[in-house]
Amino acid sequence: MKKTLIAQLTTAACFALGAGSASAAGFQLLEQNASGIGNAYAGSAAVAENASTIYFNPAGMTRLQDREFSVGVDLVRPTFKFDDRGSIGGPLTGDGGDAGSWAVIPNGYLSWALSKDLYVGIGMGAPFGLVTEYDDSWVGAAQAIKFDIKTYNLNPSIAYRVNDKVSVGFGLNWQRMEAEYLRSAAIASAALAATHATLDVSNDAWGWNVGALFDLSPSTRVGVSYRSAIKHELDGDLRVSGPAAGANAALTTGKASVDVELPDTFVLSVVQQLDPRWEMLGDVSWTGWSKIDKLDIVRTSGALTGATVQTLDTDFRDTWRIALGANYRLDDAWKLKFGVAYDQTPVKSAATRLVSLPDSNRTWLTVGGQWKADKVSTLDLGVAYLYVPESKINNDQLAAGRGTVTGVYDARVWILGAQYSRAF
Repeated sequence: MKKTLIAQLTTAACFALGAGSASAAGFQLLEQNASGIGNAYAGSAAVAENASTIYFNPAGMTRLQDREFSVGVDLVRPTFKFDDRGSIGGPLTGDGGDAGSWAVIPNGYLSWALSKDLYVGIGMGAPFGLVTEYDDSWVGAAQAIKFDIKTYNLNPSIAYRVNDKVSVGFGLNWQRMEAEYLRSAAIASAALAATHATLDVSNDAWGWNVGALFDLSPSTRVGVSYRSAIKHELDGDLRVSGPAAGANAALTTGKASVDVELPDTFVLSVVQQLDPRWEMLGDVSWTGWSKIDKLDIVRTSGALTGATVQTLDTDFRDTWRIALGANYRLDDAWKLKFGVAYDQTPVKSAATRLVSLPDSNRTWLTVGGQWKADKVSTLDLGVAYLYVPESKINNDQLAAGRGTVTGVYDARVWILGAQYSRAF
């Protein structure tokens, strides 16, 4: 059993390297379990129904059995279709096709009671990710052809039951971030448009998270959780290829870096048992996206060492997310889950909307089911549809030689998830 469990968790960690498509606002990935999908992640810091509480609120481990593991996988399919309405791309033309694609987001957790009141655990997942990829010579190719962000996160945690009403938890986060950014060099000529610059950078960094769980009554539970910001100093290569490669210092291959501080989050959750069959859940969360005001790509080798060769003007704002959920218990084995959420985008306006992140406000509509095969085994299934209204873009980078992208995006997201949890 122990060898099998370790193998499952290790496999989940390896798959996390390929996780990517953003589903929450910005490029945050809420899908750190599949059991929460059916409720649109309402009550995330208070539910504590399996070992995935390690991510959402480590204090929730005190509600688990002596030893539990949980493994899950989410399939995410975003759609980003651009409709050109007056862009300036020089020799570059076309709408770029669908910039979204299927992505896999795995997770794995293990919790262990050291005593009646003291628990330890570890979680693995991918809390941030994004992939947008357009046709090679589309009208906005000088701003982005491909933008790919991957993270994977190891989260050792500890929880302590203070008394029958209060539990607290703390965790450390070792996080790796990898990013790839591909674009055409410029729109000034066909040679420059056919020349590509590719940035490949990565970094490891540390963060922390803390949470508390309060049993206000036998039917009411409140959870609070905070995850720290994590600053990544990403280093790697800037490669230039194509007919104009090497024509000047700006078009040469070399080393480069970019610094990014991934945002902190705060969550307040409540779970209310209405009667033996109905349970209501609620969530209010805040994400500190304003930490990402701009991203400077800096040369760290060659004639342009120390020079900023490009700035991505994100100009993000802090965001709020509100979620409501309900559970209906059919019998001792089956539970139905429902949820709705409103997720605010960090993008302020059409002028600052990036083709690499054509994000907008979104509404989650979700359903799910939970089957308890026996007292120690549980299977969760969930499906979510994220409605994203038509969003405008008018990103003018003409002065920098990267053209102007003007038009609208038609976007939506589907999420499918499965989670298996077991006590042993």
